[in-house]
Amino acid sequence: MTLRKLSTSEIARPEPAELVGASRHPIVVVVENVRSAYNVGSILRTADALMVRHVYLTGFTPPGDHRGVHKSALGAQDTVPWSHARDSVAILDALRRDGYCVAAAEITDSPSTAQDLDPGHFPLALVLGNEIEGVSESALERCHLALELPQFGAKHSLNVAVAFGVIGYDLVRRWHHLN
Repeated sequence: MTLRKLSTSEIARPEPAELVGASRHPIVVVVENVRSAYNVGSILRTADALMVRHVYLTGFTPPGDHRGVHKSALGAQDTVPWSHARDSVAILDALRRDGYCVAAAEITDSPSTAQDLDPGHFPLALVLGNEIEGVSESALERCHLALELPQFGAKHSLNVAVAFGVIGYDLVRRWHHLN
């Protein structure tokens, strides 16, 4: 059997307007103080692929209409519902009131993985922190749990956009497994 790469014209893609009202996974992402517009664009592209409900860009994170975000988002800023707010804590408090389980992508003393989640953990809000300092203490205080990626090498972190890709796909797989 020989595999043939599909051309872009052969790949069925919905129009951005079709995605606005589409059924989405019960996952939102809170991006807290991520400085790099390119990381934000990559997060939006991955959020598009995962069909998450919303991406909250908070603190000094560049908004989705930033020129640098567009460069790496490649149009995902138009297909993923996003908003920008100064205060991540207010967003997290509102999500908790709305019944979301809040999970930090962070190394903590009591880590969990996506495989540990049960139906009661959804809908889920995933908090992604700053490239250097991680999730803020005030945001971490509002989290129900921390999702940790095992690190086998000398370094103890991944690029924030890469980490979101790994955790995001694990969360979507877990959601489908449970439902």
